[in-house]
Amino acid sequence: MKLHTYLHFDGNTREAFEFYARVLGGRIVAMMSFGSTPACEHVPPESHDKIMHAQLEIDGYRLMATDGIPSHPHVPMAGAHVVLDVATPERAEACFAALAEGGRIEMPIGPTFWAQRYGQLTDRYGTAWMINCDLPQG
Repeated sequence: MKLHTYLHFDGNTREAFEFYARVLGGRIVAMMSFGSTPACEHVPPESHDKIMHAQLEIDGYRLMATDGIPSHPHVPMAGAHVVLDVATPERAEACFAALAEGGRIEMPIGPTFWAQRYGQLTDRYGTAWMINCDLPQG
């Protein structure tokens, strides 16, 4: 069994996922608009260019998303974070800096009693992140 995260954006899924692919690596394997699917019959024409489904694959994990439309409007993320575990403190700091640009830092990245680096932020797209680099085992 695997758990994956599905995000909801306010019309900027394509932009967010292209950004995440650059910052996090991985590969966008799906990016379909409402207008390119049979769903176009059920959404107003002004929503046809919005993204019905996007999928970014990173090391066997999936980050997925959709844009809000009038019948299912965007609701900002609350009560959850996407957790990004990275192997090195340098990678943690680089990901944190890139995701924080234009966003809001809630806890600056730094060493903690449980991690070499840990920090929390909400990026410019409204996605809440926890960036973590575990302490060495042993």
